Amino acid sequence: MSFTIAIIGRPNVGKSTLFNRLVGQKLALVDDMPGVTRDRREGEGKLYDLAFTIIDTAGLDEGAKGSLTARMQEQTEAAIAQADALMFVIDARMGLTPNDRAFADFARRANKPVVLVANKAEGRHGELGAMESYALGLGDPVQISAEHGEGMSELYDALRALMPEPVEEDEDTDDEDISEEEAATRPIRVAIVGRPNAGKSTLINQLLGEERLLTSPEAGTTRDSIAVEIEWKGRQFRVFDTAGLRRRSRIEEKLEKLSVADALRAVRFAEVVVLMMDAQNKFEEQDLRIADLIEREGRAIVLAVNKWDLVERKPNLITTMRTDADHWLPQVKGAPLVAVSGLMGEGIDRLMTAIQQAYAVWNRRVPTAALNRWFEQAVSNNPPPAVSGRRLKLNYITQNKARPPSFVLFCSRADAVPQSYLRYLVNSLREAFDLPGTPIRITLREKANPFAHKRKRPS
Repeated sequence: MSFTIAIIGRPNVGKSTLFNRLVGQKLALVDDMPGVTRDRREGEGKLYDLAFTIIDTAGLDEGAKGSLTARMQEQTEAAIAQADALMFVIDARMGLTPNDRAFADFARRANKPVVLVANKAEGRHGELGAMESYALGLGDPVQISAEHGEGMSELYDALRALMPEPVEEDEDTDDEDISEEEAATRPIRVAIVGRPNAGKSTLINQLLGEERLLTSPEAGTTRDSIAVEIEWKGRQFRVFDTAGLRRRSRIEEKLEKLSVADALRAVRFAEVVVLMMDAQNKFEEQDLRIADLIEREGRAIVLAVNKWDLVERKPNLITTMRTDADHWLPQVKGAPLVAVSGLMGEGIDRLMTAIQQAYAVWNRRVPTAALNRWFEQAVSNNPPPAVSGRRLKLNYITQNKARPPSFVLFCSRADAVPQSYLRYLVNSLREAFDLPGTPIRITLREKANPFAHKRKRPS
């Protein structure tokens, strides 16, 4: 079991900057505005030879019961309960505040080992603030600058004293030796995306069976892309909750730009992307833009129509939506479409089944013999058009990779093959080999001319 450390403290003392430093990448959003972090975020931290699980938390702050601030503090309390040790962070440049003193008492009551971290300690003002922190009674402060990476060796010493002796791991395992059967059991990376207030966090809480992520009727509650581990009927999933994606012209604040960039990174990292739409306002322009982004990134896609409990049920409504999806999203024709209610838990089984099916299609390889038979038939049924009076010659096709299914088509005059003919081949591939919804890539390549190296004889 990994040793777990929670980073706590009042808002804007640099907790997320320290989290990013320890995980070695910019996972948590960082901004000068207090209260950027809302949900708790976990990552695999590393400091020299120390490895541990690190949890970034919302700034400790007081709020009315039931308010967003109060629920943010509940998330922090849950992280403290989960942790083996705490890093209590203060802003050394600002010195101690009444909130620091109050929350130091809160940390002591947790009855967990505490490392007092005086962040932003570079310079004379930082040193004076670090000296003040002795008054908190949490031991000697570790003076660091999370932004500049200063004081990490002192932080290492403090953490090393708390952590158990490392257990030597068997080094015989090698990812390259893992069989296809073992790879099939690995967690599926799933990103949940959509417009603001589509119900993404509510759905994930329903999957987890707990209020793990903050939800609110107010759009824009989620800022960071938060990853959670889910097991569903024996299969592991790593699910990313993301910030709502609005039209680019409406994004003005720097913080929202950071949130959107974080959501786009989650899409690129995912294997399956669930596009959540509001059942009362589905297939809006922004939904279509997001679907096009997912297709361009080459991810498997599942369409989830949320808030199904608010819709008046009519005969053949699902069939109508299926037809609308194929009309508005021809580039992912046949993508799974599932009606769900994240609030009521309706349609969750169908959604998880659709995710696994989309993942399987995304990984599919077509047998070479069957691919050759299809290619001959497709070209025979609809030969490529003549361009500038010259017939295009298509030689053969091969699948070079999956994830998504990608093919190389060898031909003459690759630059002259019309896009309409490539769309015909893609649609024919979908139908012939049961590849609904997944992006399909066809790369054109000209066959080498065997006589190109020979010089012409002089006349």
